[in-house]
Amino acid sequence: MFLRLFLLFTLVPFIELVLLIKLASLHGWAFTIALILFTGVIGTMLVRWQGLMIAKRIQKEMSQGKPPTDSLMDGAMILVAGALLITPGILTDLVGFLLLWPLFRSFVRKALRQTITQKAKFTVHQQFQHQEFTPFDSPPADSPFEEPPRRVDDAGNEIIDVEFTKRDE
Repeated sequence: MFLRLFLLFTLVPFIELVLLIKLASLHGWAFTIALILFTGVIGTMLVRWQGLMIAKRIQKEMSQGKPPTDSLMDGAMILVAGALLITPGILTDLVGFLLLWPLFRSFVRKALRQTITQKAKFTVHQQFQHQEFTPFDSPPADSPFEEPPRRVDDAGNEIIDVEFTKRDE
């Protein structure tokens, strides 16, 4: 994880710097600075507009009693897009504008959902791989849960409380 973050925070700015210098050598510094300012302003306006639309969609879904999972993921991607668009650079602007495109967001959402599901399954498998479950035995000695006291009748038989509903066919 450290290596990935290190590469992200060193390699991406280096690539951005090289691209900006190359663009400035081809079209001049004035054009390059104007392009950076233009993408920042346009990107900010698009992020604000789409963010408001997502906020309305989240409110609508919640008022209908639906969980707004897709909308929340879209909102997070729009937030990331905004951060990328205000960062000067060609590569970050490209990724930021792609994240503002709903079709691309749906592709990223599906990939994120699949990755999160796989990691959750792997984590659950790792957590419970070496544990033995004995639901009818007493809890293990290191368990924070204590066994409830058993109730017995006068003859020494265990009393088990149950609830049931009789259904007529």
